[in-house]
Amino acid sequence: MEKTSGVYPCYENQFKIGAVGGAELNTIADMESFSVSFDDGVEEWTPFESEGWVRRLKTAKGITISVAGKRNIGDKGNDFIAGLAFKNGHDSEADFEWLFPDGTTVKFKNAVINISALGSSDSTAAAPLEFDVMSNGKPEVAAADV
Repeated sequence: MEKTSGVYPCYENQFKIGAVGGAELNTIADMESFSVSFDDGVEEWTPFESEGWVRRLKTAKGITISVAGKRNIGDKGNDFIAGLAFKNGHDSEADFEWLFPDGTTVKFKNAVINISALGSSDSTAAAPLEFDVMSNGKPEVAAADV
């Protein structure tokens, strides 16, 4: 994918997923939306010398990427995620990569994949596939080449 500059459409973000430690990561077909939340841990204290003003220090960080789309049987990435729906523990983990339009990549090793919707909706709707990718330790961030 060519690097983007300026304002860009969200579809230029790309995601790949695969087995933990596996050689191959695959894109995920038919995903329509995603949102990202940063879950920060902040320690607070109020020492006497601050005259009642709170001091703070960020001491923890986590990321959750929520993805929603359609179930596409036969697509490697989509099938891989759907296959995690009934698994627990380390069996529900995967390697996940987020490629930004500017070329930055974020790699999550052993990310926890939490399936929230799989194949159920109105009788005339296309079957959904919705899931959260939850960081499990510090991700590897590679800044775009300047």
